[in-house]
Amino acid sequence: MRKTIIALTTFAIVSTSFVGKAYGQTYTVRPGDTLYKIAKNYGTTVQAIKDENGLTSNVIYANQNLNIPSSTRKTYTVVSGDSLYKIANKFGVTIQQLKTWNRLNSDRIYVGQTLVVANNSLTNTYHVKPGDTLSGIGKRFGVTVGQLKAWNNLSSDVIYVGQTLKVSAPSTNKYVVQPGDTLSHIAKKYNVTVQQLKAWNGLTSDLIKVGQTLTVSKPSTTSQSGSVPTPTKSFSSRLVEEAKKHVGTPYAWGGTSPSGFDCSGFIYYVFNQAGKSIQRSTTEGYFAQSYKINQPNVGDLVFFANTYKEGISHMGIYIGNNQFIHASSSNGVAITKLDNPYWSKYFVGYYRFK
Repeated sequence: MRKTIIALTTFAIVSTSFVGKAYGQTYTVRPGDTLYKIAKNYGTTVQAIKDENGLTSNVIYANQNLNIPSSTRKTYTVVSGDSLYKIANKFGVTIQQLKTWNRLNSDRIYVGQTLVVANNSLTNTYHVKPGDTLSGIGKRFGVTVGQLKAWNNLSSDVIYVGQTLKVSAPSTNKYVVQPGDTLSHIAKKYNVTVQQLKAWNGLTSDLIKVGQTLTVSKPSTTSQSGSVPTPTKSFSSRLVEEAKKHVGTPYAWGGTSPSGFDCSGFIYYVFNQAGKSIQRSTTEGYFAQSYKINQPNVGDLVFFANTYKEGISHMGIYIGNNQFIHASSSNGVAITKLDNPYWSKYFVGYYRFK
């Protein structure tokens, strides 16, 4: 059969009648179709269709079968005073997810900009295509390599073309906290206990905030193979696990990404990656947002003063065994003992975010 090549255009072309707008189906391209028209009809984007089908250009042809991305997408228009932190809290997502879904290379946004604020897979799966890696897939769906490996029972980073991967947590119901909500109210709504909600979400108190996303049903205890997976990790475990991934990352003044961190940028990045949305701030700013404690838990903050300047000047994360992990100007991200001859002289104390 001769293929009729159709390129993406902006002028009027032959009208096309679409039948059925169900998500997660295959669509056969008709004469006059463009990726733009198909994406608009199915409530998705040109890029999402290209990603789903491994397309490197906007060229499609008649009778070509396209997989329509199985997703629900919600958009938001940026208004004056908005920040990624504020928008993430409003819609119960992380800053990293917003940046991934919108292909942002920085935290900068502008008034009038349209952002995707919900992009949840209905089938929760993705078919591996040539050139894919777990890292690349993780970035595309706003999840970590560790999560992909856990959800798919992978013991290595090796994947193969055509393999079907779960790209979101299976069998887990989520709820976004609304104004006036309490743990007691949410527990009653979902017929669970407050203690279960706290355990499933790694909460150490009854405090919750508007926009926070909570797990409201017990995670699956068995996988398809019948094996028992690792229990749901607490926030502190996820935080330390994420922080340790970056040991050896070089120091960069103002850095907030795996290409380079400063001490407060490191805190900002790993807390958000582990599931706690915090706004980018300085060491002094985070100190002001914290309160002092006497008996630290893993995941608490440690502060230092009068290192390269007067006052609060450095911070890190307590990881137990008298150790903390931090981004230092001399060694980059490293694990250090609190009784280290240098750092012990400037140690202020243990703190926890309010």
